[in-house]
Amino acid sequence: MSAVGSTESGSRQSGEEEAWSEDAETVSNGAGLLAGSAGGFGILSDGHAVAHPGQRMTLGTYFNAFPASYWRRWTNVEEVTLRATVSGHGTFLVYRSTSKGHVLRSASKSIDSDDPVDVEVTLPLKPFIDGGWYWFDVEAADREMVVHSGEWLVETERTTPGTITIGITTFNQPTFCVDQLAALANSQEVLDVLDEIVVVDQGTQHVRDHELFTAVSKVLGERLRVIEQGNLGGSGGFSRSMMEAVDRGQSDYVLLFDDDVQCEPEGILRAIAFADLAKTPTAVGGQMFSLYDRSVMHAYGETVKKYRWFWGPAPETEHGHNFARKSLQGTKWLHRRIDVDYNGWWMCLIPTSVIREIGLSLPMFIKWDDAEFGLRAQEAGYPTVTLPGVAVWHVPWHEKDDTIDWQAYLHRRNRLVAALLHSPYSRGGRLVWESFQTQIRHLMSMQYAPAEMGLMAIEDILDGPNRMHHDVLYRVPEVRELRKSYPDSQMKPALDEFPAPRRVKPPRKGKGPQAPGNRVAQLKALALGGLRQLQPIRSTAVRNPEATVPHMDLRWWLLSQLDSALVSSADGTSAAWYQRDPEQFRDLLRRSVTLHVRLYEEWPKLVNEYQRALPDLVSPDAWRKTFEQSMEPGPGA
Repeated sequence: MSAVGSTESGSRQSGEEEAWSEDAETVSNGAGLLAGSAGGFGILSDGHAVAHPGQRMTLGTYFNAFPASYWRRWTNVEEVTLRATVSGHGTFLVYRSTSKGHVLRSASKSIDSDDPVDVEVTLPLKPFIDGGWYWFDVEAADREMVVHSGEWLVETERTTPGTITIGITTFNQPTFCVDQLAALANSQEVLDVLDEIVVVDQGTQHVRDHELFTAVSKVLGERLRVIEQGNLGGSGGFSRSMMEAVDRGQSDYVLLFDDDVQCEPEGILRAIAFADLAKTPTAVGGQMFSLYDRSVMHAYGETVKKYRWFWGPAPETEHGHNFARKSLQGTKWLHRRIDVDYNGWWMCLIPTSVIREIGLSLPMFIKWDDAEFGLRAQEAGYPTVTLPGVAVWHVPWHEKDDTIDWQAYLHRRNRLVAALLHSPYSRGGRLVWESFQTQIRHLMSMQYAPAEMGLMAIEDILDGPNRMHHDVLYRVPEVRELRKSYPDSQMKPALDEFPAPRRVKPPRKGKGPQAPGNRVAQLKALALGGLRQLQPIRSTAVRNPEATVPHMDLRWWLLSQLDSALVSSADGTSAAWYQRDPEQFRDLLRRSVTLHVRLYEEWPKLVNEYQRALPDLVSPDAWRKTFEQSMEPGPGA
């Protein structure tokens, strides 16, 4: 038997409050990530979970339930055995769900013992093609029932688990990184399967200098290696970890981690067990919870919408699901099996055999590197599975808007490059048109810096793929320098540091611009707003901003009606004074039209160029040269 997951009823890793169901007779209301109950939940001092007399406790929760449909689809496992140790007086009940979220009882057993007794039941995976989970509940009678332990087991001929190299890319996050190293060092189960941890430090605040690093490094010994190199972004950091693991030739897998995550070590073991038993070499990804609101899941599964060529939540899933408010059992979409195109590299286990065959990451710096790698692996016959019950807590991204800072260049360039390599549609589907629409939104919003960076991205793509390794070294500092010259990128920490807003002409009838409600209204707003961009600027708008616009209200149809405005940043820490510039608008519009027409016309030629160049771009030899160059004076951001 091989263990593929254990219950964590005594763990408090999730940080959420215990969730209580409303009705002791209804199992579908159990909530939370770890264990939920109907009116009687407790944690004993030794870490066991207890159901008080007359109460029911469910282990049908995110970390304790068994995601049967994923094992049914991606492995050859045909049945799973639940083994639990319990004591007390009551009933041990096993349930399964269907892909539609319906709950069915699979087995039950009466328990009457003050001493711990083992309960074991073998369950088929046949009914789980489209979705469904297994879990168990305990219902106490006149005495409490205690769950001492539980695990899910499968039969396998394999006698030892695969081993891993953990690759952590870090940039000026020494405390996060050392905390993560300490958590790994304190898990004997992880150490048992660990060959090496490779920390690729690309910052100026080095991990080695942290006050706790020496103590952690003594525990990990020769299994910890810190490599310092120039800042090549996530693609450069993770490519270095991949290359080091492949060169060493010891590990079955590379496990990629962001530096600012907190990991449940049990999830590492589950990912390895799943990959060990997968039908084909498979990347196994972890799901992402919010580090600040720990029961909120931000990413359940990710796909690329092929016609638009845009990443996002997989169909039938939602971003931001809060398990403290709505349980696994009470959320029907969580019972469907979700197939993905890739997994974010906040946590992703990749077989080294796959890396040897398809290469390292593209030199993209950040943005789309994980998606492109997943799509490339998929085309080579190697799927990615985002496995429920495997997760990290990560700083959420919803308080950022990196589409208008220096990363706008990377968003645009890398999205287009990934489409050139993998889009199934002629000329990228809607992508070129959407890129042009993005330019228009920026121009109508007085966002001239991201508009310029978008054009720089297209110019670089038209220049061909051979510059990508050069650009991963040098382009980001150049982009950062470029945007400094634009008012919409000149941030100050307080609104008081700007002149007070003043508008000479009040809004008509006291009403500001309204969101266009249909396509005709949108076209009208676009036409009127576009004509306004060509008009002279009111002199008063040069001396004073005309309005203050919170970032949440940042819309092109609103900003297009103003000559200037104070606009706050997404994280609320600063603001910029947007200022309309008719001359700059004309120049950027003209170049936007020219470059997008050229991109559309040259698309087939670019597809051939980039696809021919791909093997070299992702090769260890090409990356080795880039790693060496990154240590020379100048490169890095």
